[in-house]
Amino acid sequence: MPYPMPERDLRAYPDSLTPVFISHIGRHGSRYLSSSKFTERLQQRLSRVITPSPKAKALSALCRRIEETTAGRWGALDSLGIAEQRGIAARTWQRFDFLFRERKIRAISSYVPRCIASMDEFTHQLSRMDNRIEIYTSSGRQNNSLLRPWSVDEDYKAYSESSEWRAIYDDYAEKLISPAIASAYLGPEADALSDKEKREFALDLYRIVSGCAASGIKINPIDYLSLADYNALWAVENLDHYLNYSASTLSKAPMDMAAGLLNDIVESIDKAVAGTQQYGCELRFGHAETMIPLLALMRIGGCYYITNYFDTVGLHWRDFYAVPMASNLQMILFKSSTGAYYLRADLNETPVPLIPGNDSLYTPWLKAQDYLQRCLPLYLQL
Repeated sequence: MPYPMPERDLRAYPDSLTPVFISHIGRHGSRYLSSSKFTERLQQRLSRVITPSPKAKALSALCRRIEETTAGRWGALDSLGIAEQRGIAARTWQRFDFLFRERKIRAISSYVPRCIASMDEFTHQLSRMDNRIEIYTSSGRQNNSLLRPWSVDEDYKAYSESSEWRAIYDDYAEKLISPAIASAYLGPEADALSDKEKREFALDLYRIVSGCAASGIKINPIDYLSLADYNALWAVENLDHYLNYSASTLSKAPMDMAAGLLNDIVESIDKAVAGTQQYGCELRFGHAETMIPLLALMRIGGCYYITNYFDTVGLHWRDFYAVPMASNLQMILFKSSTGAYYLRADLNETPVPLIPGNDSLYTPWLKAQDYLQRCLPLYLQL
């Protein structure tokens, strides 16, 4: 889903505290559908229908509309994504302008163009607010270990290729996805499909319908799927994201692959405390698959859920809460009038408790540092 605007003004913080550093990690902004494969597969199925129903014709028209709107820009940042990144940058500058004024800013991104574009739009907005800011940017595969760890982490690769999570996912999808969805669009031609092919058709349909908002295409999803079917398909996709990238009873590998990124964040904040940090702000731009493991590793509320009952995941762990388009986590370091340092964590520009079981939004740095380091795998705690 597109980025939700913060519900309240977050410029206020205690008078005794002064912001001294920000570490920002975010997902790219809203973009066109990441691939043409979904519309192509749907069109292939629909083209075999001898007598298309009004529903089939409407879906075919939607596929053409998506393809025409995207016009070869599959996965590219769109105008909404540009606005999201510029808006987050402008609001961050408004809250903490003296951390940017005539300061040095460092930004890195994944090599994927929509992440680079997100970084460019964010930093472009900062330069519009103050053109004396020095901005140093880096993008490329040299950042994979931090921003695309699933592509280099061997433990995660082994887990991703295992059959255990896939069996749980397939069983859940089989229970929730109605074969009637494919039949409603394909008519008698659906009888020739396997149950798995019918589920794949329904998921492709859900993916294009749910992706329209981020692509700037206005539709009513209920024109294509009943509310019950839409929610069921979301729950299946949500479980896929959960099993693949968050903490679960199956494996710690998805969560632990964010350890290098969390360690990098902690070290950058510690430099600010030590007075050796040369930047007023460090920015990192990645993917949903970057954010989900990090938020789970940190045990951020609503982003970490452990259960053996996987049908309850959607009640407690929701991808649209944790990682909407342009989702971000800002770790803001404050210095008190007494010289002590405090850390505040803002998820999607809303302060959230850092330590489970503790509702405080401002955590003494040494306590925050100890907690975050204990979140790391043992080999990084040494």
